[in-house]
Order: sequence, then C-alpha cells, then structure tokens
Amino acid sequence: MTTPSPLEADIVIAGGGTTGCVIAGRLAAADPSLRIVIIEAGPPTLEDLAHVQPARYLSHLLPGSTTVKFNMGKESVDLGGRAPIVPSGQCLGGGSSVNFTMYTRPSPSDYDDWETVYGNQGWSSRELIPLLKKMETYQVAPGKPTHGYDGPLKISHGGVFTNLGKQFLEVAGQYDKSRGTTDDPSDMIGINAYGRWQKYIDKEMGRRSDVPHNYIYNRRLDNLDILTGYHVKRVIFEDDRAAGVEFVPNARFRPDEEQAVRVAKARKLVVISSGTFGSPAILERSGVGDRSRLEQLGINVLVDLPGVGENFQDHNVIFTPYLVDDDAETLDGIVRSDKEEIEKWTEQWLKDGSGLMAHNAIDAGIKLRPSAEELDIIGPDFIGQWQRVFANAPDKPVMWLGPVSMFVGDPSTVPARKYSSIGYYLAYPESIGYVHITSAEDVNAPQDFDPKYMSKPSDLALLRWGYKHGREIARRMSSYRGEYVPAHPAFSAGSPAACSSDAQPTAIQLANIQYTEEDDNAIDDYTRKIVATAWHNLGTCAMKPRDQQGVVDSSLNVYGVSGLKVAVIGKAEHFLFEDMSIAPSNVGSNTYSSAVVIGEKAVTIIMKELSTQ
Repeated sequence: MTTPSPLEADIVIAGGGTTGCVIAGRLAAADPSLRIVIIEAGPPTLEDLAHVQPARYLSHLLPGSTTVKFNMGKESVDLGGRAPIVPSGQCLGGGSSVNFTMYTRPSPSDYDDWETVYGNQGWSSRELIPLLKKMETYQVAPGKPTHGYDGPLKISHGGVFTNLGKQFLEVAGQYDKSRGTTDDPSDMIGINAYGRWQKYIDKEMGRRSDVPHNYIYNRRLDNLDILTGYHVKRVIFEDDRAAGVEFVPNARFRPDEEQAVRVAKARKLVVISSGTFGSPAILERSGVGDRSRLEQLGINVLVDLPGVGENFQDHNVIFTPYLVDDDAETLDGIVRSDKEEIEKWTEQWLKDGSGLMAHNAIDAGIKLRPSAEELDIIGPDFIGQWQRVFANAPDKPVMWLGPVSMFVGDPSTVPARKYSSIGYYLAYPESIGYVHITSAEDVNAPQDFDPKYMSKPSDLALLRWGYKHGREIARRMSSYRGEYVPAHPAFSAGSPAACSSDAQPTAIQLANIQYTEEDDNAIDDYTRKIVATAWHNLGTCAMKPRDQQGVVDSSLNVYGVSGLKVAVIGKAEHFLFEDMSIAPSNVGSNTYSSAVVIGEKAVTIIMKELSTQ
C-alpha cells in the first residue's frame, strides 16, 4: 500500500460544518494569497434539493440518512431505560445544511455571561451583536436596530403563512392575554410575547439560507480546496507545535479508496471545527485530554486537559402531535413523499420560490417565561434553578413553545393524514453530560457518550408545564380534532385529562384541564419515554478558565499549547478551536446563529493575528 503524498496549505480546517465553512469562505475571500484546505467527513451539498428546498429537512433524520451521524448515548433510567440518539450534521455546512431553518437568536445576557462569568473578554453581546447583524439580510421588515441588511444569510417568514400558524396566534392572543404579541420574537430586546416566526429562508428564491451556498459555493475561491468524505483523525505535533492533521477516507462515501492515513500540512494555522462530538474526539486522539482516560487507551499525553469532552449541553425537545381537519395547511404530504404533493409544491417553488416547499412548518411561537403564579404550578423542583439562572436575567426564557404544521418524526410510523404538533424545548436544561473516544485509532468507534437528559428534576418539571400549556392552546385552535393518542401521556380513562382521537375545539373561555398527581406522573413518564435532543448541543471544548474544566481561552487557543503562536518555519503558528463546542454555557435559542457568529468572530481573531506576522 502506497502512502499518498502530503497536502500542504497555509490553513488547514478540520471539519466543514457551519463554523468551519464560515471561516473558510471569509478567509479565502479576504486574502487570495492564502491557500486553505477544509476537510469534511460527509458529502458535498451543492444544489442538492434535499438541502436547498427547506421543506425536505426531515429527510435528513430518517433511518439510513447519509447527511447526519447518529450518536448513541448510554441507556438511562431517567429516560425510561432508553438509549438516546443524538444526530449531528455530517455534510458540508453541517447543521446549516440540514437544520429546521428556524431563526432564533440568543438573549444578550447569554453572550454577556460568556464574558463576565467566564472571563472571555470580547465575547459579550456588545461585540457579538454586530456580528449577528453582519451575517444576515433581514427581509421581514426594514430599519430594525438589531438586524442586518447586507449579510450573506437571508431571513424571511418563508413561502407561506399556514392557517395553523394563524390559528395558534389568534388563540394565544385571546387565551394568554397577559403576554401579548410581537412582530419580532427574535429582536434580542424582549421575550415572552407570541409572534410570527422567522426562518433562514430566502424570501425571493424560497431557498434554505445555509452556509455553503452563501459563503462558499456562490463565490469563485480558487485558493480554497474542499475535501469531502474524509475523517480527520488527529493533529500532528512536531516539537509541541501543530504541523497539520492526519485524515482517512470515510468508507461510506469513498468505498473504493485505500484506507490509508493521509496528511495535510499547515504552514500557518490549524483550525479544529468538527463540532460538539468531533472536536473533542480529535483532541483526545491527538493526546490532549484527561491523562488517565488517554493513558488507558494507549495515547501519549501531550496536554493533561480534563475538560475535553465534558460540559456537554443541549436543548431537550418534545413535539406533541394533534389531529387536525382536512383544511389544515401542513407539510405532512411532503414529508411522506406523496407524489402529487411533491409535484404541486415543487412546481410553485420553481415558479416563484413560494408555497409549502419554501417552508419549515413553524409559523409562530414564543420564548416563554413563567409568571409568579405559573412558578407555583411548575413546583418546587424548579425554584433553585430559577433563582440561579433566571431571576436576575429577565431576558432569559425557560423554553421555546410553538406550533409545527405536521407530524414531526418518521411519517411511516403513523396513519397518513394531517397533523399539527406543539413543540417545546428547554432553553437552559440543568442536566449536563459528556462525550469521549473509546479508541485511539478507530475514528468510527462508538463514543462513551451520556447526555444526562432528565437527570435533574427541574428539567422534568419544566417539560411537564410545557405539555400542559401547549395543550391548552392546541385544543382551542379551530382545526383541532383531538390528540394523536399513542403519542400522548397515558392518562387513566376516568381522568379529566384523558386524551381523545375524536374531539372538537374547546371554547377560549372554558377552564383549563385540571391535572391530578396521577396525571402529573403520567406526563413525567411520557416525558422520559419521548423527550429527545433538539439538535443544539455544545460545550465539550469550553471557553472557560482551565481550572473550571476549560479547554480554550478567549482567543480560541487550546490550553497547554499556547506556544503555537510562535512562528516556526514549516510549522503552524496557531492551533485554534472554532465551533459550538467552545460555548462555555448554553444559549436560549437554536444554535445556528451562534455557530455562525463564532465563525465570524474567529475570522476577526485570525485576520488580526496573521496581519502581525
């Protein structure tokens, strides 16, 4: 077997996810003299309808998907004995190419915490909101002070406003008058108001606003080489300095290629950007991590850094399905691959970029924060976290809640009809897990992974309240025809909370369902059996002080290898980390916007440091 000749570039980026593509595209455009290589384990996404047509996003989560990696966690009593599965994007663009296209941005205090709590100067909302504006073209309304109007990613309401979305807002406005409504639920100014939800969809073209098509594919970047279908195995160190990376073919996409280790050498910079699962794995295989763990795997320890792979955080979500009438506008036909529905909506999409194919089924929602009365309903299990996290941060919601105009899941598992779901996810779960490698050499070996979902009573209490609040709105919507009973709590037949698959809408003014202790236990059992990842994981290479399980500093340098900033001919001058794995604490929103911002911030750091050489 022959060893392929090493590649050589100024900058080698290990991982072609959201953040990696932002960095590659920005740097290649800013300095044509830089030779950049980006290495991605998954396939390319150029003009693939599964990526550019927004309504096809659930296809990436079906069994056999080639665009995500399914990470299996440990079986847990907190999940009713289940082993959770957490998908992560594995294609060029990562999550930006497969996500729900849902536009949500953090609370300002989330970023301020990164600076004030964890000492990361330059990472507050003051510095990062301008980068949020830089990344977007906000097509919803002009003149919004916290939005941008000439960035690469387009933000709109999508190709249609479904009648289910309208009904949700109408009912919420009458049923929950204390909260009111807003025309911009992601303005980073206010929360706790119902509003029509924005999307990462181009209003004019009806296309997904992903990173590859808007930072890379749409430009002529002759100095950027993109290698797809390769796993980065480890960073190569010479004299304690990063000299490049080793990578191997992903047999799923390159079955005929020799499984030989290849090398990409970096003259100036090595960037690890392989996500919450991939980035700590590369570090550990490179000898950076907890000494005892690495030595057990026979790995030579370069830096004893116990925080690598710890601090795994996520959002926990449930999509509770309801039955709706035949007049409801849903994406069920598209996700079932109904031929007539696909042809109908594709024709409209090709014509003017409108219709259900230019949609994600999420038309409305709220960043929900409980009142004093609702805190009593949630109960004592949540009070401690409320005081620690929320009481002095009025911009932090406890959860997002809203309607989804379809059944969310594998459509082959339910009867073919129309559904509406109420989705609700925790913005700051208290449960924190970990992920570590189990093999020094095999990049495909299952990881030692436990997200610890539902291991804290506060998380369970909040989701119990989320089920109740969402159900009260759902059963008052005019299209409501009952619950899809198999996917609801198993209430006893005599309970006022018992579900029905044949029902009519409830009047706005009627009283809420009264739940007994037995009913609450049924909701908790349901939650443990059905709660899942919201695909928003982060934190496993946290930007914290080293003695707080930190992995990188505020300049994104890995602790213990800061000497890589010294220029050495033939060696990388820097070894940086950029993706959601660096987030020291959670953000109360979908993570796409923060992943792009981390990329934009990294570009400013890299360009400044390269200019001083």
